[in-house]
Amino acid sequence: MLTIGVDIGGTKIAAGLVDTEGVIHSQTTVPTPATDVAAIEHAVAEAVAQLRGDHPVLAVGVAAAGFIDASQSVVYYAPNLAWRNEPIRERIQDRVGLPTTVENDANAAGWAEYRFGAGRLFTHMTMLTIGTGVGGAIISDDRLFRGGFGVGAEIGHLRVVPDGRECGCGARGCIEQYGSGRALLGFAAEASHDPHVGSALAAVRRDDGTIDSSDMRSLLKDLDPGALQALGVLGDWLGQACASLDAVLDPQVFVIGGGVSVAGEHLLTPIREAFRRTMSARGFRPEPEFRIAELTNDAGIVGAADLARRHAFRDD
Repeated sequence: MLTIGVDIGGTKIAAGLVDTEGVIHSQTTVPTPATDVAAIEHAVAEAVAQLRGDHPVLAVGVAAAGFIDASQSVVYYAPNLAWRNEPIRERIQDRVGLPTTVENDANAAGWAEYRFGAGRLFTHMTMLTIGTGVGGAIISDDRLFRGGFGVGAEIGHLRVVPDGRECGCGARGCIEQYGSGRALLGFAAEASHDPHVGSALAAVRRDDGTIDSSDMRSLLKDLDPGALQALGVLGDWLGQACASLDAVLDPQVFVIGGGVSVAGEHLLTPIREAFRRTMSARGFRPEPEFRIAELTNDAGIVGAADLARRHAFRDD
């Protein structure tokens, strides 16, 4: 039975028609009218109608960045959308005429990796999504962890530096300020001043006035020493955070996703090294695996669609 997954981002809405094996059969993308609640709902309904056509669709799953309540119905707060305590499930369900469920986007992506990607062979998985910020998802005993109020697994706001850098959440020292794509650009700017490794980074900074994510992708592809040094700093922070998470969650595998994960083993190596250096009781307990996410940009769609299917059968 087919379901539709909708991944709502700050700039675009991506939706797909997904089967029980996590395969997307058709897909559509439209701009996100981020400042207009009704317009967002209308855009989602239009995308669902386009994909549905004459197909027998069981349910719709919606993934969005933000705090979702435990019943997967209300968006408490979405940082990049005009949603504030909005009953999104009810409204979209009324528009599309299909059972609808709402999920945090990182949870949806993590669920997709657990079901169909890098975490599919495990029953306990923790995922970190390294993009502009740091997202996360926790799977424990084959179940998605949401917490008592539905807003659990906000891994990006694990504090790693007391009184450290100010975070957008209002706290200081969150891993998001040290382990995100934005942090990577900051580490690259620092490395550009190192005369031993920073010549290419310094040249980019002189020519463009700044170092952006496309510059980093290009330099990392060329294995530039300065870019690799910056990536190593990022990986060290992430490895330390994983060691703290490991002490609490004891996952069998950490899955690393998001845009920065395209660095592959160049990112995983410093993560593993920092993890082993800082993990508790090393040598006396099993160590988790570290893997790169496999579903990349489709994870939110696939995860939302699969969670909608499970919710329809009350198997979540």
